[in-house]
Amino acid sequence: MQFAKRLEPLQFNVFADMDRAKASSVAGGKELIDLSLGSSDLPAATHVINAIAQSLQDPSTHGYLLFRSTKDFRVAAATWYTQKFGIPVDPETEVLPLIGSQEGTAHLPLAVLNPGDFALLLDPGYPSHMGGVYLASGQIYPMPLRAENGFLPIFEEVPEAVLAQAKMMVLSYPHNPTAAIAPLSFFQTAVAFCQQHNLVLVHDFPYADLVFEDTSAPSILQADPEKSVSIEFFTLSKSYNMGGFRIGYAIGNPKLIQALRQVKAAVDFNQYGGILNGAIAALSGPQEGVKAAVATFRNRRDAFVKALNNIGWLVPTPRATMYVWAKLPAPWTENSIGFCTQLVEATGVAVSPGAGFGKSGEGYVRFALVHEPPVLEVAVKRMDEFLRVRSPA
Repeated sequence: MQFAKRLEPLQFNVFADMDRAKASSVAGGKELIDLSLGSSDLPAATHVINAIAQSLQDPSTHGYLLFRSTKDFRVAAATWYTQKFGIPVDPETEVLPLIGSQEGTAHLPLAVLNPGDFALLLDPGYPSHMGGVYLASGQIYPMPLRAENGFLPIFEEVPEAVLAQAKMMVLSYPHNPTAAIAPLSFFQTAVAFCQQHNLVLVHDFPYADLVFEDTSAPSILQADPEKSVSIEFFTLSKSYNMGGFRIGYAIGNPKLIQALRQVKAAVDFNQYGGILNGAIAALSGPQEGVKAAVATFRNRRDAFVKALNNIGWLVPTPRATMYVWAKLPAPWTENSIGFCTQLVEATGVAVSPGAGFGKSGEGYVRFALVHEPPVLEVAVKRMDEFLRVRSPA
């Protein structure tokens, strides 16, 4: 049996390997502390759950949901966006419901790229950004992110030969995995660069609210208020703890929204109507739950960074997201996969290897702050013991 060549780049998956290592650790009797997945352990708000529960009793919500029937959700998303960022949005032509932002980043390349076209991606970056380009038979040009540059790409480093064949750029700030924040001035530079080179500018924005120290994360559309080249993806997974409900949306250039809608129409309908009702309640209802989630992750960040510093593993304090991006100590500095697989096998603590996010992620690991501080402190204690006795195999 022969399969499409576009599957070949998808065969190597660090996170699938980590899942096997976690299963082996549990089978060996280890108590698993999983810090490898950015899936919030916090509950969705009561008013959101109630809206979904009430919908279950309404038979009119039980059928297929086409675009026209998503209007109330699109209006809620547009209103939320305008209130937060001050940019007007047309819910009819500039908003599209999605099954999480990952659906958008994975499917948009099918609408933008022809086989062989380049997409400019962050390195390290979120794996689905790469997967979508590969499924569209595109090529990837990785833009390296370096600590000394605040984990922001340098656009001038992109070769002219690549730009001549490039059709899109994908950014994502606050950034997964590095937790970096990009200022509005950076987005303004990115918009000008994409306008100059006729590139679609994609911004994956799942951590719009998970920002600490009274700072804020700008939207790409604040740098491109006319939506000339830009589209932005949002999710309710992080701010509203609705990851399992699979609900997100896109806002941006009407032609890009229409193109993505055409791809989506060939793949699926929309979510269950009750999920959209819950999302409407989340976006338009009380926002105390969002503030509480931000405070929770800030407290976890502080406890975890302090615990790491106490064992001599010095890491910068992230200003956003639910992650800590840490440079591996010697002698593991060039073996993030080996560190992570051996760590979970020996201690039950699972973390994500930086190499799984791209070549420039090697030498780092990502910790997801998805447990309370006492559990995070136990994880650090186990890692301390591991580092004292274990060397790379």
